[in-house]
Amino acid sequence: MRVILLGPPGAGKGTQAGRIAQAFDIPHISTGDILRANVREGTPLGQQAKGFMDAGELVPDDVILGMVGDRLAEPDAKDGFLFDGFPRTVPQAEALEQLLIEREQPLDAVLRMLVDTKEIVQRLTGRRTCSNCGAVKHMVYDPPAVDGVCDRCGGQLVQRPDDAEDVVLNRLEVYRRSTEPLEEFYWGRGLLRDVEAVGTVDDVAARMDAILRDFA
Repeated sequence: MRVILLGPPGAGKGTQAGRIAQAFDIPHISTGDILRANVREGTPLGQQAKGFMDAGELVPDDVILGMVGDRLAEPDAKDGFLFDGFPRTVPQAEALEQLLIEREQPLDAVLRMLVDTKEIVQRLTGRRTCSNCGAVKHMVYDPPAVDGVCDRCGGQLVQRPDDAEDVVLNRLEVYRRSTEPLEEFYWGRGLLRDVEAVGTVDDVAARMDAILRDFA
């Protein structure tokens, strides 16, 4: 099973990625995780990446793809993998496609998680994070026992700056502009599958599972 999850901030990609990885016994590959691991371990690619990061520059796609190739060569990725949040652009998708062709590991599906803007804004702006222990609550879906107070440690619950409504709306617009061409790319490859990502976590997981079982 070789799959990519696409979806805007707040769609629930991280939650569903973990479930899919467990259900199909495949690694959940995050480019952020492998980037940090390479830098931490001082690999040649990690050293290259650190140079760009220390200069305040974006790590080039060819360095990221080199790390992705190394990760896919590890034994646990032999029978499949799941990418969450990667690729982000058409050039990255084209480079990943070529890498997978060379490795004879073509994608099975790209799942697009569909959530309307109003729902996402409610999900993200309703989050509150404990300033002491980092626990997260939601004012609508999972409210604290005492308003503004962390259930776990009694610390103050605050809204992170990136969960403010104007910031959320901007993030969604940036996502839309950058991702629409990517969705068209995978639609043209016959890989794109839509999943309604509204409802309980179990509901969404069941919809994804129904699609992915066709490829297992």
